[in-house]
Amino acid sequence: MCGIVGYIGKEKAEPILINGLYKLEYRGYDSAGIATLENSEIKCIKRKGRVKNLLLDEEIEQLNGNIGIAHTRWATHGKPSNENAHPQLNNDKTIAVVHNGIIENFKNLKEFLKEEGYEFYSQTDTEIIPNLLDYYYKKELKKNNNNDDNKLTIFRKAIIATLKDLKGSYAIEIITKDITDTVFVLRKASPIVLGSGKNGNYIGSDVSPLLGEVDKFYVLEDDEIAEITKDSIRFFDKEYIEKEKKDTKFNLSAESVEKNGYEDYMLKEI
Repeated sequence: MCGIVGYIGKEKAEPILINGLYKLEYRGYDSAGIATLENSEIKCIKRKGRVKNLLLDEEIEQLNGNIGIAHTRWATHGKPSNENAHPQLNNDKTIAVVHNGIIENFKNLKEFLKEEGYEFYSQTDTEIIPNLLDYYYKKELKKNNNNDDNKLTIFRKAIIATLKDLKGSYAIEIITKDITDTVFVLRKASPIVLGSGKNGNYIGSDVSPLLGEVDKFYVLEDDEIAEITKDSIRFFDKEYIEKEKKDTKFNLSAESVEKNGYEDYMLKEI
């Protein structure tokens, strides 16, 4: 099972994301990656193999941004490799996406995007998502005469259009250099949990990266969208109409989901 982590807040994102990935190692994976926003640019590091391999990259120490997404991948479309690891970016490297699930119609969407001039560098179904977002975003920008003052509204329209095209299951995190204060989260038939804490807001494919860090948990439901900033979490339906959502209680502690010195979870259980 793939694992998702996200963070936006007051702290440096990189160590929080790496720690979250370590907490999701029990799910099994063959590669890992991280992307953060650094001075309005997306920096992405990803490697085949274990999470610790990311720390071998000298550039990891240069990631100082307080917003980022991360992923552990279990190969479905495409072999385990650096290229197929998440995050996946659009051609212009302005949008980064991590994704759990399967996009059933990705081959058709890939052919459509190729006809529109997009190139692909991985074998994944995920790579079509940032490029599809880019396609609709640029299309909406053109309609609005490249009005920079309206980028959030335009990006929301791109999300709606992209979701209408996607067939399958997904939990998706998105960051874009054009909106530097928000992580976007989308869900259909693949679990994703959000949490708010005193040092920021967190995202995980399950609660383990969030325990000990957050005061409130929110479980995203099918066809819901969330926008997470360092100060707020807002919820919307698939047409981007805002909605209220109550937090969820989990009777778990951080210790209950950690190995507590055991080599693996089986030994701990025994």
